[in-house]
Amino acid sequence: MLRGVCNLYTTKTTVAEIADLFRAQPARGFNAPEDTYPGYPGLVVREQEGERIIEQMAWGFPRHTVNKRTGKPNKPQPVNNLRDDRLWTFWRKQFVDPAARCLIPFTAFAEAEGEKGHMTRTWISVADQPIAAWAGLWRQTDEWGNAYSGVMCDATPELLEIHDRMPVILHPEHHDAWLHAPAEEAMHLVTQYPADRLVANRTDQPWFARKAKDGPGLI
Repeated sequence: MLRGVCNLYTTKTTVAEIADLFRAQPARGFNAPEDTYPGYPGLVVREQEGERIIEQMAWGFPRHTVNKRTGKPNKPQPVNNLRDDRLWTFWRKQFVDPAARCLIPFTAFAEAEGEKGHMTRTWISVADQPIAAWAGLWRQTDEWGNAYSGVMCDATPELLEIHDRMPVILHPEHHDAWLHAPAEEAMHLVTQYPADRLVANRTDQPWFARKAKDGPGLI
């Protein structure tokens, strides 16, 4: 079982379908990336001047560390997942501001299973939502422009053999609340999605079939 983060998800749909489902307008012309890795561009739905827009952003907030050997700054690493138990502390500034919340469209997310060096991809999709929304936060960054990250919670018991954490998947009727509600109300949406509505598809795809340009992170 891999612990801590979700490092790959897919959006096998079109920008037009996302716009229709989420009642949003694209900010500018672009295609929906099929696979999204930490540090790579992905799509989010957010509010701007009272309207929902679809925007392309970098997946992960930049995290700065210092090289212990040289004392020089390392290249920023993307923090692509956010712990639910730190929304009121470390991520409070973004979480309490509804304008800093976003929806992350996806069709499936992947986890790694198997022996080290031989891990394969297990894709998890939402049976009752072919295109679902992962609860996220976004902000402007000096390093990568606008960037976003997804909120994670404890996995359901049924998924524990795959992963101990899972994305916070929103029900369609809760999209508006995530984008507009006070933080206390939004926090009630940070919970597990029903396990009987999740479908795990184990594949023989190597986990490292394509290497992300930067390592993942969760804070």
